[in-house]
Amino acid sequence: MRAARLVSLLCLLQVRGSMNGPELARELEVSERTVARDVLALAEAGVPVYAERGRGGGYRLLGGYRSKLNGLHREEAEALFLSGVPGAAVDMGLGEAVEAARLKAAAALAPPFQDAPQRVGQRFHLDAPRWFREAETPALLAEIGRAVWRDLSITVGYQRGERLVRRELEPHGLVLKAGVWYLAARCDGTFRTYRVDRFREVSEGEEFVRDETFDLAAFWDRTAEEFSRSLLTLDVEVRLSPTGLRRLRGTVDGPAAAEAEAAAGEPDEHGWVRTTFRAESLQVAFSQILALGPEAEVLAPEPLRQDLASAAERFAALYR
Repeated sequence: MRAARLVSLLCLLQVRGSMNGPELARELEVSERTVARDVLALAEAGVPVYAERGRGGGYRLLGGYRSKLNGLHREEAEALFLSGVPGAAVDMGLGEAVEAARLKAAAALAPPFQDAPQRVGQRFHLDAPRWFREAETPALLAEIGRAVWRDLSITVGYQRGERLVRRELEPHGLVLKAGVWYLAARCDGTFRTYRVDRFREVSEGEEFVRDETFDLAAFWDRTAEEFSRSLLTLDVEVRLSPTGLRRLRGTVDGPAAAEAEAAAGEPDEHGWVRTTFRAESLQVAFSQILALGPEAEVLAPEPLRQDLASAAERFAALYR
């Protein structure tokens, strides 16, 4: 533990140039007295670190000194690729590894480029959760993340409706989608997807042999598309004005809108086209058509057409 802290202290001085005792204590989460002892230990080991007294003083390295201690450990090297999503890394229990990796990478840069992490941080930030939804970290995410990272099988209790089912899983990857965490895991030889916030119990087992052919990104894309298509069970036949056709992508599910545009027939004398799109239900389709207003006419199914006619009559009465 102390050796890692000494390396972090040395990297901080290389990156920042000069830091006083309170600043180092805050960064390293130790007392100022511990910082003083660590600085003395570095000096005794031959590191040219010295203290400047007075206002604006602090600890510095002799000009031009570069450490050879900034090599990344395996966990830090892997965590470095998560440095663009610090919140997710912390949720998975990798916050310390990410910070250590960022620090070592910055210390290894030549002086003119050591502000690169700050420049990136000032110019790009990823905020994964959706608007108007408070992000909640699943209680067992860190345990599951550790199993994913170490290729450990897990025995879980998973909430499925009113039942708690038990499964033996081989966790291969985690996905963060719109603020919700999902686990891709092999169960009885088949890869499946589980919502992490539905796990109620997790216990680690033995190391498993990972399927090296498993492609997490490709698996998620395929799963997400299949899930999206499984929800779209209702065919809605419509007439759309040119404006309605343009607005379709903003109202209907992306793939469904693209298919509807591709299936659109030739415009009539008024520029309107006929096409069909898929929706989840009559209620969802009702809301989508309402959003298009007078730029769309439903031709089928008849119950949806009747619901919209009734809504149009109520609108007319309200605004008459």
